[in-house]
Amino acid sequence: MRVTLTFDTEHPDGPCSGLALPAILGTLADAGAPATFFVQGRWARAFPDDARAIAAGGHRLGNHSHHHAPMDGLTEPAFAEDVRLAEKTILSVTGADPRPWFRCPFGSGMEDETVLARLEGLGYRHAGWDVDPQDWDVSRDAATVENAVVEGVLEGAEDAVVLLHSWPDATAAALPRILERLRDEGVTFADLDDLL
Repeated sequence: MRVTLTFDTEHPDGPCSGLALPAILGTLADAGAPATFFVQGRWARAFPDDARAIAAGGHRLGNHSHHHAPMDGLTEPAFAEDVRLAEKTILSVTGADPRPWFRCPFGSGMEDETVLARLEGLGYRHAGWDVDPQDWDVSRDAATVENAVVEGVLEGAEDAVVLLHSWPDATAAALPRILERLRDEGVTFADLDDLL
């Protein structure tokens, strides 16, 4: 079984230390595990050194919109403007082109044919997920996140895409055990390009 770890990289939904992303990048480097980071354009502009650190770590960058708005609520011109502004910002800050991967904020529109057609017209494919531990919920501790990911992956019969976030401290704390436990079960970590 193969697993792709993905991290939505955006402004936090709740309190955090600001130390999670460096810890996540360090853990991934130590484990030799690839990941895909879906970067919000505004976040990349606000935290350029962190955005560059993701790219420097050899990870794939995807587009997570510029303003983190529900994509199925935007007019076609606003949709295109948001996606292109995020793309331009991510590329200028990191030197990495986020195409072809896009992830809708909140998952809003990820099954909407209009949204998917608009993305395709802009050179993107939507990347959904199979396992969501809801790590954005600040009431979830590291053990809860760890168990939700490991159990979610192992309950599936196929390869899996895991949705995580780059800012929760619980995610950073859970990641070493997630990697260890899944590897002990024979899981390999794959790039999103290989899995999808």
